[in-house]
Amino acid sequence: MSTAADAFIQARDTLLTLREDYGAARLAFQWPRFSHFNWALDYFDRMAAGNQTPALHVVQEDGQAEILSYSALSARSNQVANWLRAQGVQRGDHLLLMLPNIVPLWEVMLAAIKLGAVTIPATTLLAGEDLADRIARGGARFIIAAADQCGKFTAMDHLTRIAVGEAPEGWLSLADAAMAETSFTPDGPTPADSPMLLYFTSGTTAKPKLVLHTHRSYPVGHLSTMYWIGLKPGDKHWNISSPGWAKHAWSNIFAPLNAGACVFVYNFSRFQAGPVLDAIQQHSVTTLCAPPTVWRMLIQEDLHSRRTSLRELVGAGEPLNPEVIERVRDAWGLTIRDGFGQTETTALIANSPGQPVKEGSMGRPLPGYEVVLLDADGHEAEEGEVALRLTPDRPAGLMAGYRAAADAPLQAPDGAYYRTGDVASRDADGYLTYVGRADDVFKASDYRISPFELESALIEHEAVAEAAVVPSPDPVRLAVPKAFIHLTGRHQPDKALALDIFRHVRAVLPPYKRVRRIEFAELPKTISGKIRRVELRRAELARPMPAERGEWEFWEEDFPELKG
Repeated sequence: MSTAADAFIQARDTLLTLREDYGAARLAFQWPRFSHFNWALDYFDRMAAGNQTPALHVVQEDGQAEILSYSALSARSNQVANWLRAQGVQRGDHLLLMLPNIVPLWEVMLAAIKLGAVTIPATTLLAGEDLADRIARGGARFIIAAADQCGKFTAMDHLTRIAVGEAPEGWLSLADAAMAETSFTPDGPTPADSPMLLYFTSGTTAKPKLVLHTHRSYPVGHLSTMYWIGLKPGDKHWNISSPGWAKHAWSNIFAPLNAGACVFVYNFSRFQAGPVLDAIQQHSVTTLCAPPTVWRMLIQEDLHSRRTSLRELVGAGEPLNPEVIERVRDAWGLTIRDGFGQTETTALIANSPGQPVKEGSMGRPLPGYEVVLLDADGHEAEEGEVALRLTPDRPAGLMAGYRAAADAPLQAPDGAYYRTGDVASRDADGYLTYVGRADDVFKASDYRISPFELESALIEHEAVAEAAVVPSPDPVRLAVPKAFIHLTGRHQPDKALALDIFRHVRAVLPPYKRVRRIEFAELPKTISGKIRRVELRRAELARPMPAERGEWEFWEEDFPELKG
């Protein structure tokens, strides 16, 4: 008799077989359907039975390493599940998880899925009101935290608190789970659409939203992510990402384990490009995913001198700038393939393996997703807001919905489309190019300006590490593009550098897209590291006219040599 796991494996194998045939994969793939499914029990444990191939490889900065096979990770997660059940964790309970990239993180995630508990991943950067908000709105009854994080929870002794490492007074120790049974019996079948994960969005434009994913939407939905990365059984995949954010689950848990690959992690106290490249080479990493910030730091190294075992390179989190892609391709002969998704979804648009990559494009809709662009009137167009068609079939990787709090009504996507809030354009071949967040795109002299396009041009300058473009009020043009610029460590702000950057953007951008104001400054960011343009935009719009200049702010008008 066919089971839910059989349907899942069949869908997975379709994508593995057609990993470099985009057209065939789009036609052949269908989201598996079932009423009950528990990925950790029905799929992972089934695949792990007697399987001694590596599932998890964690390396510390001092060289210490821990490698767990699929079989060992299955058994250890069973022990954690049994022990958590003994501490009172039941199906539907909410558990806040604050751990770095250490083995217990994977054990707890799998154990919680097996129990039917709802995990609230939290970054170790959280503290104070932000942390209290997540616990309150997330409805957490249990806390699992690293020992060095326990001090953040001192006023929460009404919760069951579990420490990883030396447990303070009043805390339980997860180490005791090592005494539990290695076999686990669930309390019953798991409805596929029951809650599994509560994620808080990164909050780039507003207060973080609470996103609910189910036992279907994330494990099954990440088949699209597996396809985008180009994973194969036996791969060693490194996703440079911090726990607590959705992208960590994307590529540190579900996508590689769906493929039968090994999750690799190298833990560093401070990011340094050299040791990261050393780790890739030393541990024979085959597939690498990193955010644009990391890629921009890696290309500062001499990549030509580095031998690499890498086969697939991908980037996500924010759009990749073309210059970064070209520098890596020139050194390694490999193309970083951009991908797009949200906390609310899995990977839904990407440049997939074996397909032509168009400069600046984030790719085409992935198997299982029907992507359209909606204009201001809600009609399908060639440029507009990226949206998912929900009829006749709702994509499996779309969230169940938003909640204001854990006990609040679910705000599920309904109607014909789910709107992402991101704007893109589509060419004749179906490739989509990112324009920007709908809130970030603005008009200057009646021309529509994409901040991302201007930022991409700015970081081509050797002195520019990061840039954020926002509208700056102007009495003649209504608004002009202003760039807030964070410099690389080798450069200092001054008037001569501002002039050089103005000349650079004049050489690479048409006149109506020119950056006309520059301010050297630190960029405000979310806890997850994404630039909060909304803060810069609000501050700029609130400035009195005529505007008072910042200490390191320069305008085109300051340079007579730029006239004409």
